[in-house]
Amino acid sequence: MSTSAPPRPRTSTTVAAAMTVQVAAVLPVFLFGGLAVQITGELGMGVSAIGWISGIYFAVTAATTVPSGRLVDRFGALVTARTAIGMSAAGLLGVAAFAHDPVVLTVFMVLCAPANGLGQLASNTVLSEWAPVGRRGLLFGAKQASVPLCTMLGGLSVPVVALTLGWRWAFVIGAALVLLALVPLAGLGRPAVRPRNQGARSFDAQLLLFAVATFLGALAATPIGSFATTFTVDIGGSESYAGLVLMVGGIAGVIGRTGFGALADVRKGGEFRIIALMLAAGAAGVATYLLELPWLLPVGTAAAYGLGWAWPGLMNHAVVQRYADAPALATSVTQTGIFLGGAIGPIGFGLVVDHAGWGVGWTAAVAAMAASALFIVAGSTVGRRFAH
Repeated sequence: MSTSAPPRPRTSTTVAAAMTVQVAAVLPVFLFGGLAVQITGELGMGVSAIGWISGIYFAVTAATTVPSGRLVDRFGALVTARTAIGMSAAGLLGVAAFAHDPVVLTVFMVLCAPANGLGQLASNTVLSEWAPVGRRGLLFGAKQASVPLCTMLGGLSVPVVALTLGWRWAFVIGAALVLLALVPLAGLGRPAVRPRNQGARSFDAQLLLFAVATFLGALAATPIGSFATTFTVDIGGSESYAGLVLMVGGIAGVIGRTGFGALADVRKGGEFRIIALMLAAGAAGVATYLLELPWLLPVGTAAAYGLGWAWPGLMNHAVVQRYADAPALATSVTQTGIFLGGAIGPIGFGLVVDHAGWGVGWTAAVAAMAASALFIVAGSTVGRRFAH
């Protein structure tokens, strides 16, 4: 006796669930970055502590991402998404209530870290299982565009909450926003345990090459958000102009992530070729920093964000298509590369600039982004060879 398949949820519900889970997963680290001035001032921390706490956060995220992928593929997106939301909200409330010294603050940020990978992989699976096939590229791009939107939320929290009610209330409000992600999840139906597929293709040489590529790409791109404003001021731009440069980059990132996702839906193939070209163009954009011309920074930053750092959604879309039997586990491998790059990039870039100057730092970023494009090409070549 056969049972009918459960009804497919509305596309709007699927998209809302994926995007809100993504925001819930990444909000703690962006809220910490946006409120870093107020937090360090109260807890007596130095500026370097910001980089170290962020680095530890991403290192723990990277270490837990592949196990998280196995959990998502085993227990399903809904159960694991709710778990990630709970961890993220608990960490935010813990920071608000108990973080009165740097050690306790670090402990609660580390608690939030596994929720990042778990939530992002669960949201990938939500789209892979329920989103319309012909619009998945656009939807994966839109989901990843919520990451730069979190940067804006972190910045907005300073004048709206931190400077009026205090930074701890911003974390309380953040926890409430995270818990709201449970609402669209409820519209997806009852949680279901995915059957184990022993023959699932979830790890191979192609994924390893792509993981190296995502590591190098993130290694090159993440320092831009951390240091672009400081660099702008150092070469003669005003502080307000520095903020404008970063805003231009954020807008370009949102447009790039959604636009290239939509392009993938139209082309129906060739995603890795597009990603390699994006990285190469992004490297050219970062190279304009070497000229140290303030008027050129918005152009270079737009290229860096809108091309060189706009590929994660397209990458997830392409990997999910090729590893459909284990989408969370497969994307966990490439996502681990991104998290490792996010952990090492800002710390390493800061050390290079301190010892050798801006020129050497930006040259290293250009080289890493260009090398990332080469590894994407190598990975796609290996994939074609295996396909034949």
